[in-house]
Amino acid sequence: MPTSNIIDLHGLKKACSNCSLHDLCIPMGVSDQELDALERIINRRRPLQRGEYLYRPGDRMQALYAVRAGSVKTSSISDDGLEQVTGFHLPGELLGLDAISDGIHPCTARALETTSVCEIPYDRLEDLAGQVPGLQRQLFRIMSREIQFDEHLMTLLGKKSSEARLAAFLLSLSKRFGERGFSRQEFNLTMSRNDIANYLGLAVETVSRLFTRFQQLGLLEVNRKLVQLIDMEGMHQMAGAHGPETLEKGGRGG
Repeated sequence: MPTSNIIDLHGLKKACSNCSLHDLCIPMGVSDQELDALERIINRRRPLQRGEYLYRPGDRMQALYAVRAGSVKTSSISDDGLEQVTGFHLPGELLGLDAISDGIHPCTARALETTSVCEIPYDRLEDLAGQVPGLQRQLFRIMSREIQFDEHLMTLLGKKSSEARLAAFLLSLSKRFGERGFSRQEFNLTMSRNDIANYLGLAVETVSRLFTRFQQLGLLEVNRKLVQLIDMEGMHQMAGAHGPETLEKGGRGG
């Protein structure tokens, strides 16, 4: 592996601190000494351009991927041949966990914009996790968070109204952007209305109508892809939540 593709220790720490990832990404859950061992197995892929695939269904799993910058959509193909969006992933979030069981990626990961990722070879990560307790604990925490999210998502899609689904989705993005040091109230939607509708189990016309209704109620303002949340308490009430934890991650199946 060329040394130019390896992330040095200081660069890895700097990348994480710039994103304010805290414990969302593997490096922030380990000590400096453990991080020194981890950084030796991580390499930086060339940036993915919008629409470019990170992996496709049936690809053999070779690594986990941590989003460094940009965003990625994961999706699968249903039995009737239609795309089902399963998640939207922001900096600090891992992709590829769902391939650990069978060693084969069951879904597609595709860049929504110019995106850079850290590639973590899984066989070497597995060996290292057995030697580094801090890394092993962090991997368990990440997997536990994925299970919890799946439970939240099933509840949301099974019982919530269309208004609550969209409000919870926007509050999830708000929370996640805030954790990365960005504004919780103003952010760009890199995913299309079609993708949002698909993910939330709604018709695209319903999503468009709800954005209009939310604006009329004074909950938010939308200018093309830019969303500004104006009434956060009102958004929480619309989502049927007392806080932004209704939909913790906004993505699954990564």
